[in-house]
Amino acid sequence: MAYFPDVDKIRYEGPDSTNPLSFRHYNADEKVDGKSMKEHLRFAVCWWHTFRGTGSDPFGPGCAVRPWEDGADSVDMAAKRVKVAFEFMEKLGAPFYCFHDRDVAPEGKNLRETNANLDKIAKLMKGEQERTGIKLLWGTANLFSNRRYVHGAATSCNAEVFAYAGAQVKKCLEVTKELGGQNYVFWGGREGYSNLYNTDLKRELDHLAKFFHLAVDYRKKIGFTGQFLIEPKPKEPTVHQYDFDAANVIAFLRGYGLTEHFKLNIETNHATLAGHTMMHELAYASINGHLGSIDANRGDLLLGWDTDQFPTDLYLTTQCMLVILGQGGLAPGGVNFDAKVRRESFEPVDLFHAHIGGMDAFAQGLRIAAKMRADGLLSKFVKERYGSWDGGIGQKIEKDQATFEDLEKYMLEKGDAAGNVSGRQEMLENIVNRYLR
Repeated sequence: MAYFPDVDKIRYEGPDSTNPLSFRHYNADEKVDGKSMKEHLRFAVCWWHTFRGTGSDPFGPGCAVRPWEDGADSVDMAAKRVKVAFEFMEKLGAPFYCFHDRDVAPEGKNLRETNANLDKIAKLMKGEQERTGIKLLWGTANLFSNRRYVHGAATSCNAEVFAYAGAQVKKCLEVTKELGGQNYVFWGGREGYSNLYNTDLKRELDHLAKFFHLAVDYRKKIGFTGQFLIEPKPKEPTVHQYDFDAANVIAFLRGYGLTEHFKLNIETNHATLAGHTMMHELAYASINGHLGSIDANRGDLLLGWDTDQFPTDLYLTTQCMLVILGQGGLAPGGVNFDAKVRRESFEPVDLFHAHIGGMDAFAQGLRIAAKMRADGLLSKFVKERYGSWDGGIGQKIEKDQATFEDLEKYMLEKGDAAGNVSGRQEMLENIVNRYLR
């Protein structure tokens, strides 16, 4: 049975195409900077928004038309959803997908039954992977939806909840390994606090670190070689989450001896909620050697919450690709569309329109970023701007060959600092605009 009978395989038709069910810019086999677009971008479809999203919001129930859903969160429905998902991804031409354990299989009456449900569905997913060649980019455990996680999971004040979360991650790691997952993500949906009056801050942070160390130990035990990723988010649902932003997470990893085991999965909408640009978060993670993967979406600047819209802004995708190309790529990570269609876009075909737009936007961003890097105008400007550090007193400072006494002697002789030049910010923005014409 076909669940998208009116949609053929999405093909590249070029920038002049007016077919809304075609790629105008994403040409999977086109070589850019020595690699194919498919290799550079490593697109993934997320299971939760795409196949479980209903279009509900705080003011009304879901209105999405999903012929494959009957409202029952059953194992039979989960099995049907596997067929739906792989038909969609196969027609879209997405090489990867991502999931939470509870997206793909329902909870049972106890942990044993819940694990059995997941095993049944994972077997079907593995069969579809083998049939289509589509791979698992990453798996993760949902440690935030069930009411047991009302106070968090690894940071819960209830030790039994910590134990349940550990058991859940253990199982999800096993399934991710069985499905050939290339990464495993930790997202602390409720790992944070709303009020310090009732919170032992140090104890909760210690427990979170202990949880990660236990995960590292088990990964080694079962021989899972995928990359561990942490996804920062500053707030929502908690007032302050422990994985606030890239700098916060990296500091946490360093403080608890975890840096060698984790990289970051950076999401655009989480970056903006933290008061940063996506480029800032990517660059900060990258310069510290911790950029592993990205969740590609955007927020609405007129709304103050996590709207998870599909990325269509060429400035955004170009900035992302400038950083990603600068570090040589994302593999084994990728570009996961953690994004959902708008509530008003409720027909199944809208899922294709949304993903096509996001893939085209990133393909354009890739081409533009590669051209900018090849021309070298921005990098040349930055190098010249910091030229005073390439010789003289600047070079001595960077090579640890200058003391405060040396700096005082140098400036007493000079009298005052000199040599500042304009940052040319507007000129550089104009240059960037030339590439986006």
